[in-house]
Amino acid sequence: MRCIKNKIEHNGSGAVTLCPDEPEDMWHAYNLIRPGDILRASAIRRVTTVQDTGSTSSSRVHLNLVIRVKNLDFDPQSSQLHVSGQIMNETPHTKIGQFHTLDLELNRNFTLEKEVGSDGEGVGWDSIAIESLKDAVDEGGKRRAEAVAVVMQEGLAHICFIGQFQTILKQKIEMSVPRKRQGGGDHDKGMSKFFKVTLETLLRQMEFNTSLTSGANNEAVRPVLLASPGFVASGFQKYIQSEASTTTPGLKRLLPSLVVVHSASGYTNSLSEVLQSPAVKTILADTKYARETKLMDDFLEQLRKETNKATYGPREVEHAVEQGAVGRGGGVLIVSNRLFRSQDIAERKRWVSLVDRVRDVEGGDVRILSSDHESGKRLEGLGGIAALLTFPLIEPDLDSDAE
Repeated sequence: MRCIKNKIEHNGSGAVTLCPDEPEDMWHAYNLIRPGDILRASAIRRVTTVQDTGSTSSSRVHLNLVIRVKNLDFDPQSSQLHVSGQIMNETPHTKIGQFHTLDLELNRNFTLEKEVGSDGEGVGWDSIAIESLKDAVDEGGKRRAEAVAVVMQEGLAHICFIGQFQTILKQKIEMSVPRKRQGGGDHDKGMSKFFKVTLETLLRQMEFNTSLTSGANNEAVRPVLLASPGFVASGFQKYIQSEASTTTPGLKRLLPSLVVVHSASGYTNSLSEVLQSPAVKTILADTKYARETKLMDDFLEQLRKETNKATYGPREVEHAVEQGAVGRGGGVLIVSNRLFRSQDIAERKRWVSLVDRVRDVEGGDVRILSSDHESGKRLEGLGGIAALLTFPLIEPDLDSDAE
């Protein structure tokens, strides 16, 4: 994501103009835009014209619209973001107050404005929004998937992209493969066809150029994890090696990045098992995903040991922060980014205030995990918020306090 213009004021109000370059940028936009914000973007609207004769004709016109955001609809698989709300600027084809849905598109600018109202109705660009903006424009829009995973079994494959902030299922391949019978070759032919289709789909999704004369040959190839029960993944690796040595020499660039690991099945719910593999952990050791996974592993280990140096749940974590147990010397507040998507302004302010207190007052560390990653999903099962403590803390009887 490229930042075209930044006009955020000291009081937290202001606007930024952004240009999404990659599909993952739509995920960042989804996390930045909130109901109540003002969004400016180009739009196409169908206009019906009534002629003097009574006949009607319709046409599509390009407009620059400003809407007050009401709802967001994000499809992570296709990376499409639709933002609906009431129109705030009048044009020859629209009136103020009409509802319209803006479809944000790659390589097309949009402007997002957040307000801070004197009545407290707007939260503006608070610390979480500023952090999300920094994540969105990090690396000058050159962010790429950290790894690709092909989770497969006979006749079934799921191609997933593991990014810094989300894991996306890019393509599912499903084919009928004849059963293996003694003396028959139908099974081998079926698997060969399955591997061929899977490889073609994988290369297309990776935008991998197999031409030896392409300048893309100098680009580093991200790790490609091949996972399956049995020997399907290793069979797929051998198929790629065969193709590289015969019909498609350009595939040789891909071979060093292939890693075969075991999984319980060819379905996406086995991906968490794949990413816990020691071989995969070593490969992804320096990635954001691995750091978040290790953090959750450390937290759950503290829970298992019952050291009283780990707690989870909204009230439990807030109590720990009030006691000063999430501060300097190892305190870590772990929060799911889902909590900051709340349409309830008071609810969002609650969590932003907690983050600011831990980070700025207590001196503790704050990690905001993506709910679209495996580590974030594990955190969701704990209420979306947890903490590693600097000293053991006996949990209060919160149920009796509430009575």
